[in-house]
Amino acid sequence: MIELDALDIRLLDLLQQDASRANQALAEAAHASPATTLRRVRRLVESGVIERQLAIVSPQQVPGLTALVEVSLDAQGAEHLAAFEQRAVAEDRVQQCYRVSPGPDFMLVIWAPDMAAYHALVQRLFTQDANVRNVKAFFSVHRAKFEPRVRLAPPAA
Repeated sequence: MIELDALDIRLLDLLQQDASRANQALAEAAHASPATTLRRVRRLVESGVIERQLAIVSPQQVPGLTALVEVSLDAQGAEHLAAFEQRAVAEDRVQQCYRVSPGPDFMLVIWAPDMAAYHALVQRLFTQDANVRNVKAFFSVHRAKFEPRVRLAPPAA
């Protein structure tokens, strides 16, 4: 874990708003030189602070459905949790996977183009796994907010 200073935090904030900015535009917005900006962004990427840069597709603009799914397992030893997690994250349709506590063991966010594709995933991921005890799915009818941005506080003076 690297220590973030005020410039790092400004750069991260700007990149989270729009990662497609050219280095020159990013440098101007961050009030830094282009060379410093480029060096800092590379450091943030290499250290893993910036995991990746991508385009976010609006699910309202493409046909499909989003399901928020609670999954509870029968056996909850570390190896059982790890095995289910490994299978879940390997599925393309699983967008997010969280181990949670208390309550269910996992919360998944799943996107599928249609109910048939969702059902096929249910068969592969839940029905065929004898360790899955309970699955509770909630289907999104409206997304009021989606903000993947991590709000960073400026470093203490």
